[in-house]
Amino acid sequence: MATKAIFEKKNILVTGGAGFIGSYLCDELVKKNKVICIDNFVSGDEANIDHLLQNSDFQFIKHDVNEPIDLESLRELEKFQVKFQGIQEIYHLACPTSPKDFKKTQIATVLANSVGVRNILDLAVKYKAKFLLTSSAVVYGPRDIKKPHFKEDYQGAMDHLNPRSCYDEGKRFAETMTYTYGQSYNLNTKIVRIFRTYGPRMKLKTGRMLPDFVFNALDNKDLAIYGDNSFSTSLCHVSDIVQGLMKMMRSGESGPVNLGSDLDYKISDVAKKVIKLTDSKSKVVFQKPLLFMSPLGLPDITLAKERLSWFPVVLLEEGIKGAIDYFKAHKSILRPTSKLRK
Repeated sequence: MATKAIFEKKNILVTGGAGFIGSYLCDELVKKNKVICIDNFVSGDEANIDHLLQNSDFQFIKHDVNEPIDLESLRELEKFQVKFQGIQEIYHLACPTSPKDFKKTQIATVLANSVGVRNILDLAVKYKAKFLLTSSAVVYGPRDIKKPHFKEDYQGAMDHLNPRSCYDEGKRFAETMTYTYGQSYNLNTKIVRIFRTYGPRMKLKTGRMLPDFVFNALDNKDLAIYGDNSFSTSLCHVSDIVQGLMKMMRSGESGPVNLGSDLDYKISDVAKKVIKLTDSKSKVVFQKPLLFMSPLGLPDITLAKERLSWFPVVLLEEGIKGAIDYFKAHKSILRPTSKLRK
């Protein structure tokens, strides 16, 4: 089947489309395309896409990517004429990403990075669709103190037999599978490595600290850092990441390409900034590190700048203010997804 759309608008598939990054990607794509969003709500949330459900160019399908799917057999998709129109582009974001629930989702994670990737790549083969894999900074391994910025050709050392290998080594394997399918089936495949991202719609109490900082600061509660005062990381606003993904899809690049902020922020300084911006009486406290929330390296984004004309434009303070406004507006209906375990 040809990759070109028969009708005016492309059919675009987004797996993990009800997730944090995926939902913002759907917001942008549906402005000019027909979007099929697949999610099983392991990490995603229906609330993230509620505003899109009445859009005739958007269709949500609740499905686990670890199981095969026949798009042409779904009555909900008859309006998109998949049998004749096909699928032109696939953004594959589906993978559990909750640090606090990491142990509960290990099997789902290792399958998502293997069987799940295969199932969606098989769809790409069937429809000759462009396929973009969202990989992660974890493929580089631990941060190198002497050289914290990673270029795409850096081959980091990684223990493939540890409790978080299902995600870290899993992302490496997902890249290998994507590359191999591209070579074997002459597919237009692309790999993007995403570094730590923040913004509205992030789930509470999952271990990602920034949304909890904002939510707790508004209640004058302690801001918990899972680590010590030296913990630092890169933080890129979700809107910047989404623009990078779309630019990558439009480009002639196959990657891998880093997307993220190349600036290093101490988490304790970020917490203090949140306290200041919310005029809160909260205090910063330090707790036991989480297995899935470890210091990562920083991206060298030279390639993204040169090949995609992409770089982050949202300043951290501006992004935090946006998150504060979001949580203020939704505070009465937001609930933590899991109890905070000490």
